[in-house]
Amino acid sequence: MTEGNFVDYIKIYASSGKGGRGSVHLHREKFISKGGPDGGDGGRGGHVILRGDKNMWTLFHLKFQRHFKADHGGDGGSSRSTGKDGADVIIPVPLGTIIRDADTDEILHEITAENKDLILLDGGSGGRGNWHFKSSTNQTPRYAQPGIDGKEAWFRIELKLLADVGLVGFPNAGKSTLLSVLTAAKPKIADYAFTTLKPNLGIVEYRNHRSFVMADIPGIIEGAAEGKGLGHYFLRHIERNSLLLFLIPADSDDIQKEYEILLNELRKHNPELLDKQRLLAISKSDMLDDELKDEIAKELPKGIKTLFISSVAQLGLMELKDELWGLLN
Repeated sequence: MTEGNFVDYIKIYASSGKGGRGSVHLHREKFISKGGPDGGDGGRGGHVILRGDKNMWTLFHLKFQRHFKADHGGDGGSSRSTGKDGADVIIPVPLGTIIRDADTDEILHEITAENKDLILLDGGSGGRGNWHFKSSTNQTPRYAQPGIDGKEAWFRIELKLLADVGLVGFPNAGKSTLLSVLTAAKPKIADYAFTTLKPNLGIVEYRNHRSFVMADIPGIIEGAAEGKGLGHYFLRHIERNSLLLFLIPADSDDIQKEYEILLNELRKHNPELLDKQRLLAISKSDMLDDELKDEIAKELPKGIKTLFISSVAQLGLMELKDELWGLLN
């Protein structure tokens, strides 16, 4: 998936179908010239339905179709025949999708289960036919109910990536390089900040044909929780990661300080993020000898397991996968 094809925010208009009209009909057949009422009910209007699809990773398919309108229900007929229900509109979305009211910004639904249909807008009920209104004092009612109108509204659709491991770090910390080495993903890699503008997902192959999903998120800078840099593009995606892998390069001026800034940005965005399991990896460690590693180890953050790795030199990557798998399971 190319960067341009990753869409994690879209606004759509949806309209459910109107219910069909009930029928006003009196039974007529040979030898029965004045039969009773037998007008059938109208059919239900079509629903607008969201369906979770685990094979989808983006909202790109909604980029060029933002209006969804379900069919109206059919009118009732004679012999108490019910009108045809209007065809539903089914919108497939990735797991991790959030639906908000476009006007109030209120979260209405979250899609987290595969193939579980969620009715976004109900279709209108069909009107009842005139046979429902027959009584001892009104043997031939000549009226029926109209169908109930459908509903319409604008919605904001947002995607929060569902991944096992989320990479957290400053721009140019080596997150995309690590993802490209551990998985088959091909994120954009270059020697400047903010190479990654959209999240990337990759599947990490582990021992005995097991695997887990890793997400490379655009880099954090100080103030990201207030929207600086690309803060809003990454913060909501981290919320759904099971485990956070902090990545800080070995040539950092102050590893402890960088780690505290990263933690603080997560705390300001959502304090619950600090409840997630964390692991710290010192990237670009191929430039370190044993003596330098010992010096750096003395000033590493306390209370978090730390590994020295190098994506380019393939150092410590198997040990990293072992640690990640152990924490995830």
